[in-house]
Amino acid sequence: MVVREPVRVAAGVSIDPSELQWRFSRSGGPGGQGVNTTDSRVELSFDIGVSAALTDAQRGRVLDALGGRLVGGVLTVTASERRSQLQNRRSAQDRLVALLAEALAPPPRARRPTKPSRGALRRRTEAKQRHSRTKQLRRRPSD
Repeated sequence: MVVREPVRVAAGVSIDPSELQWRFSRSGGPGGQGVNTTDSRVELSFDIGVSAALTDAQRGRVLDALGGRLVGGVLTVTASERRSQLQNRRSAQDRLVALLAEALAPPPRARRPTKPSRGALRRRTEAKQRHSRTKQLRRRPSD
């Protein structure tokens, strides 16, 4: 399976297939008759530092978001859950796209700090007083 069309990550961001490096190896675990002969484990690598698919701003955002996962600016995703190499290729590509899309997403809006209303503060103190009275009633009477 040779991927010829660009891999769409987000609006305006598509990765050229020539920028993706595929590696295949034997997958561990159960696999039936072909377990020792088929290279079904897939490693998909994408070099973020030299990619033409990302602008400088996008590259910075991805490097900040995925900094802990990168080795020398290269993002690597592995897949070996399926017995079929084709299914593992699709799974690895889907994971790569999901990671990049999440990293490229704009940061959430900053929380606007609020303060409790006067009524909420009053209800809170009344509840505390009720709870205190209940606890006092449970004490032993003092002589």
